[in-house]
Amino acid sequence: MHSLIKLCNVAFMILPLISTSVAAAQPGGITVGGTRVIFNGNKKETSLSVTNSDANPYLIQSWAETQAGATDKAPFIITPPLFRMEGNQQTQLRIVRTGTLPEDRESLYWINVKSIPSGTPKEGVNTLQIAIKTRIKLIFRPQNLKGNAEEVTEQITWHKQGNKLTVNNPTPFVMNFHRVTVGGKEVKDATYVLPMSSDTYTMPAAASGPISWKLINDYGGIGVQHTAR
Repeated sequence: MHSLIKLCNVAFMILPLISTSVAAAQPGGITVGGTRVIFNGNKKETSLSVTNSDANPYLIQSWAETQAGATDKAPFIITPPLFRMEGNQQTQLRIVRTGTLPEDRESLYWINVKSIPSGTPKEGVNTLQIAIKTRIKLIFRPQNLKGNAEEVTEQITWHKQGNKLTVNNPTPFVMNFHRVTVGGKEVKDATYVLPMSSDTYTMPAAASGPISWKLINDYGGIGVQHTAR
């Protein structure tokens, strides 16, 4: 066990890191049970499943972070933060709120789950260990907040200026965009806009015409198309 931890600690520092924004893994690896976690304000904690479909063990590290990244401390802890997961097993990560959050709007954070496969060094043989990090949204939803983003998404407004597209979100919900288009051309960097705030994206060259969008719901599904009038 000690040799495995030492090997994995080295791997964390020097091995290539593959980041994924969806909950997926190749066959025979680590799978995270969701594309996002909705933390309801009426609960003290929630959970996220992690499955090892490989016959070999992995070292699993998990943590929550703010949108600014590791420089700010997120008001959540994930346990266990570091553990060995045996082959063909499933476990539950506990996500516990540790701080105070706004009660009039949703708050967005990130969950990271990093996995490193076990390996036995062989003398005279070069090997490569690849750490895979899955990163998914963690959305805190206050207890008194009713409804969902899909019900109020028509309230958001759009403004074009040059090649820039600005969206204003006056609602208390995070708007997670599946796809935003201008005249049928996709705006690639339109990912989400936070509650009661705005964001600006870059439109495709020569894009003009109506603005349409679809949202991703709590379960990772795609909603209906909306078009700005």
